[in-house]
Amino acid sequence: MARERVKAGIAGLLAGGLLAVLIVVGSRNLQHFDAALVGYTFATLFAVFGITYRYAMWLQRPPTHMYWRRGWQVFASPRHVGRNLTEFLRRFFLEFALNRFIFRRGAQRGLAHWLIMWGGILAAAITFPLVWGWIHFRTVPGEIDVYQTYVFGFPLQEFHVESVAAFVVFHGLVWASLLVIAGVMLAFRRRMLDRGALAVQQFGQDMLPLVLLFAISVTGLLLTASYTWMKGYAYDFLAILHAATVIVTLLYLPFGKLFHIFQRPAQLGVSFYKEAGARAEQARCRRCRRPYAPAAMVADLITVERELGFAYEMDTPQGRAHYQEICPRCRRALYGLAQGALWRSPAAPAQDARG
Repeated sequence: MARERVKAGIAGLLAGGLLAVLIVVGSRNLQHFDAALVGYTFATLFAVFGITYRYAMWLQRPPTHMYWRRGWQVFASPRHVGRNLTEFLRRFFLEFALNRFIFRRGAQRGLAHWLIMWGGILAAAITFPLVWGWIHFRTVPGEIDVYQTYVFGFPLQEFHVESVAAFVVFHGLVWASLLVIAGVMLAFRRRMLDRGALAVQQFGQDMLPLVLLFAISVTGLLLTASYTWMKGYAYDFLAILHAATVIVTLLYLPFGKLFHIFQRPAQLGVSFYKEAGARAEQARCRRCRRPYAPAAMVADLITVERELGFAYEMDTPQGRAHYQEICPRCRRALYGLAQGALWRSPAAPAQDARG
């Protein structure tokens, strides 16, 4: 594993270094970087390193590497590139944007996941560019009621401070927090009432991510309430508390359940691989000669098993065969035949008369 760790470490350092360069460049040599947010910045740099390191380790596992490579090969196939792009957009909308794959497991579960996901995406899209100095706002000279948006130091849209656009933009994190809180409440309800979820859930994997997301959202709303309605009462304490919850969550990202955020998109490539296999030549069982799976997938599975050190080859009258070249139906039949042969064997132990 030393070689894999070195590769993953280099990938993590490159990703973290690239982000650091982008922060410096995007904030115009830190001219628009807020030093008060340095804690968030270092937490995001660590999160990027950790996420990249773990993702690189995951991609180097033989099964993942095989699926990853085959998925890209199928997707980039010149014969089907147009069809694949159309299918990718369709699946991206249905499976990712609408979370259809979660709604299939239950309406409440799907709604909770959808609210948390889009609340998190909205919060990230607002928070990270602001923290890194990529976006900032200034009043227009001579018009203190008009703001101008700057992206990477370039002036863009102007809007009045009392306009609907200003209200929506400046309260973007409020809307994100409300979405996340609603989703977390639905998720907590399911985990408290669903006996199946209660039987398998673990605090570190299932409850802690929800607690962290809830804490970020609530402390963020309390900050808004403090400067909007309470004249800044306890604002300093709330700011530190909110920063702590955000930083802890960023540090937790590479290690906990929230890492699946970065793994899940790879499933799109797996689906392309499976569909391409269904269209291609099918493998026929060595025993019954019936087609049972794509030939390419069977060959890839045999390769992965060998890379993992598993050898399921056997000698047959027809020559050398592999266990994966037998269909599931025949595997069950062979298992029964083997049990029967042992039962009839003279070497089989005598049965107790009471049995």
